[in-house]
Amino acid sequence: MKFKQTELVASLQGLCLLKFRFLLVLFSLSILSNVVYGQTIIGNQIDYAAPLNYRIAGITVLGSEFTDVQAIKLFSGLQEGDEITIPGDEITDAIRKLWKQRLFTDIGIYAAEFRGNEVFLVISLRESPRMTKYVINGIKKSEADNLREKLDLRTMTISTANVKNNAIKTIKDYYIEKGYYGATVSISERPDATLQNGVILVFDVNKGNRVKIEEINIEGAGIAMEQRELLFLKTKKMYPVMSVKAIKRTMKETKERGFKRIFKSSKYLDDKYQEDKQKIIAKYNKKGFRNAKIATDSVYKISNDRIGIYMKIEEDKRFFFRNVSFVGNTKYTTGRLDSVLNIRRGDIYNLELLETRLNFNPQGIDLSSLYTDDGYLAFYAFPVETLVEPDSIDIEVRMNEGKQFRIGQIKVSGNTKTNDHVIFREIRTRPGELFNRSDIIRTQRELASLGYFNQEAFDVRTNPRPEEGLVDLEYVLEEKPNDQIQLSGGWGGGRVVGSLQLSFTNFSMRNFFKKSAWSPLPTGDGQRLSLSASSNGVFFQAYNISFTEPWLGGKKPTSLTVSSSISRQTNGQLKKLRQSDLDNNSFLRDNYSVGDPNPNLQELLVIGGSINIGTRLQKPDDYFILSTGVSYQRFILNNYRAFFGDFSNGTANNIAYNLTISRSSTSEPIYPTYGSQITFTSKITPPYKFFSERFGGKSYDYENLSSADRFKWVEYYKMKFTANWYTALNKHKERKFVLHTNVGIGFIGSYNKNLGLTPFERFYLGGVYLSGFLLDGREIVNLRGYDDLSLTSPNQNTGAPAIAKYSAELRYPLSTNPSATIFMLAFAEAGNTWSDLRLFSPYQVYRSAGTGLRIFLPMFGLLGFDYGWRLDDLPSYPDMARGQFHFSIGMNMGEL
Repeated sequence: MKFKQTELVASLQGLCLLKFRFLLVLFSLSILSNVVYGQTIIGNQIDYAAPLNYRIAGITVLGSEFTDVQAIKLFSGLQEGDEITIPGDEITDAIRKLWKQRLFTDIGIYAAEFRGNEVFLVISLRESPRMTKYVINGIKKSEADNLREKLDLRTMTISTANVKNNAIKTIKDYYIEKGYYGATVSISERPDATLQNGVILVFDVNKGNRVKIEEINIEGAGIAMEQRELLFLKTKKMYPVMSVKAIKRTMKETKERGFKRIFKSSKYLDDKYQEDKQKIIAKYNKKGFRNAKIATDSVYKISNDRIGIYMKIEEDKRFFFRNVSFVGNTKYTTGRLDSVLNIRRGDIYNLELLETRLNFNPQGIDLSSLYTDDGYLAFYAFPVETLVEPDSIDIEVRMNEGKQFRIGQIKVSGNTKTNDHVIFREIRTRPGELFNRSDIIRTQRELASLGYFNQEAFDVRTNPRPEEGLVDLEYVLEEKPNDQIQLSGGWGGGRVVGSLQLSFTNFSMRNFFKKSAWSPLPTGDGQRLSLSASSNGVFFQAYNISFTEPWLGGKKPTSLTVSSSISRQTNGQLKKLRQSDLDNNSFLRDNYSVGDPNPNLQELLVIGGSINIGTRLQKPDDYFILSTGVSYQRFILNNYRAFFGDFSNGTANNIAYNLTISRSSTSEPIYPTYGSQITFTSKITPPYKFFSERFGGKSYDYENLSSADRFKWVEYYKMKFTANWYTALNKHKERKFVLHTNVGIGFIGSYNKNLGLTPFERFYLGGVYLSGFLLDGREIVNLRGYDDLSLTSPNQNTGAPAIAKYSAELRYPLSTNPSATIFMLAFAEAGNTWSDLRLFSPYQVYRSAGTGLRIFLPMFGLLGFDYGWRLDDLPSYPDMARGQFHFSIGMNMGEL
């Protein structure tokens, strides 16, 4: 019985414990029963039928490890002191705002405590996992590295569905651009043991096979031959047809496979294909097929990695211009407008050509420039087809001339270094003058030629004031680095020569003594200061300084350039004898003492200077520049035989008058896309012997005249002509193929045949010669594909008095960024030298061809890399390599 009582007690205790747990669960459920999504309310203080207002007395944030607590409160929109309604929309809105941040996987807001009309809230969060790193599987390391640059996934990025979907899309797009249309990407997460709530993203990539175009079938191309023949009988013109080959050439980005396909891939890209279809229709329209269309097209599968394209074209008939009339013209007659438009009855209908002749014709004047150059800023013209009959179309050009505008205020902005007056002196527009679009275009060209500004960032903002008939102009500029530090190495005198050149192209001499202007140099006045030094140790040293003021006096574009130089070349011996010299040479020891002049010294000292004045001419046009000046060089030879034959001791003086007439209309200095540069240069010394004999009563025995007397005052006349043309072959493209053609001819002559030609100032041709010193005024001209100086006649030591060189380069820009301009080129060039001007034959030349690359860096100048292949043999150089690599430094180094 006692046993049973004990058993009963135990049963009762167990029942009580069970009841307690049951009541606890019920209590918990009663609390949970008061939960609205994200909103927990305690106890029975809340009457959902009668909401109450409470002031937020405090907000506590739980679960935030990486996100700033104050930021979370700010995101929620709940702040201490705010009045909210419970239950009400404020809590729901706060949760919605937090979800929008995409930073959390769980969000809850509940009331922790009520005190009268105050409530204490708790924001409970679970943060989304953070990506600590990611791994890309299934592809090569190089491809993974390329993808990492595109993905832009950074450590501790929140791993959200949006982030992962964007990453997958980026990877797929990367491979689609390369023709892998079947590429698949899967993504998974695995915990990172090194960081709580950290994950590692794993991308598994299967790029599949590259999809290439096996064939392109085009149906309906080519106007019917009978129609073509009828047109010929009617107009006596043979109109071209759009053949299948012509259409395929028009498709620049969609090419079928073939063994000739070297420079363009045959991969299929749908967006490029759509663009190419538009190009086909545009090509048809240009040839007069106004109604041409692609009736149907399809892309079909041939194999897993090959597709075909089918296209059916409906050409319709060719149309022609018939009557062109003008409406709204009061300033100019119809005849004048018709001559500018230059479209005649019977011309092939080409709406693109018509639009070009109306607005912004790159080949010449158009209707828009005719009016806007005369102040009609608001002018516009649009063509309307008024009649379309069997194969002819009448056009009515409807114009609104508007009123003439004069220029009001002119501002410049963006010039952080260059002073305003340097910019304003290049601006062709003036307040009070009629608005002129050509002057604005010319201003942009002049500012670009300074080299101080980023040409791609040029902008001109117009602010018309119609009520006053004025328009304000603002030239928006962006400074770019333009000073250069050029380190180079060359070969001369059998030794390596190092050179350092500092060029400051926007210098300010007037601020030279202002300490505050040195940051690091005084700049902003557009002056140019150049310092250079070259040396290979004791054998050669040269120093040069030049200064240019482009606007002497500040009112007219008259430039003043002053330069000075000194150079010294020796055989390595010192001027004075040392004890070691005497110890090693018995002759010197017996005949000389320490400190005596060194008889073994071979020395050439050259001291020179020049002054030039250049001015811009107004006729024939203001692209012409006339430059005149005087140069002087004094050569002091001491037992020096390297250059001048038997002239080894003595002094030579070279005083010359320099005259240069040039015309430059190029678009920019580094990568010109249009324009020309034509230069004629003459360098003339006085005929000293003639004056001495005619007016001084002297006579010379030329046969016995010593070299020292012959060249004491150097006599010669030197003429050069060079021309460069730049032509853009695809004018409407952002990156333009440019054809650069060049011709150069030069010769040097003497006044007196008995005196003979001077050994100074001669021409040398061949290779790409990187000599660190040119002491005797010689001009070394490059001809790629040949050995250095190998085309110099009669030999490399004496130079040639006559030269001709022609070249053509096809250029294509890889980068037009002003901080790193890069373009590749293919070239063909030819040239030769002659030992006598009477032997000059411009078609008797040595030829070469090749490819190259140019890199322009503002701090180092233009660097050139070329491979030249010579096309002709030189009997005097039977072992010369057929092809050669060349390296060059400088803008116009090696050119006439």
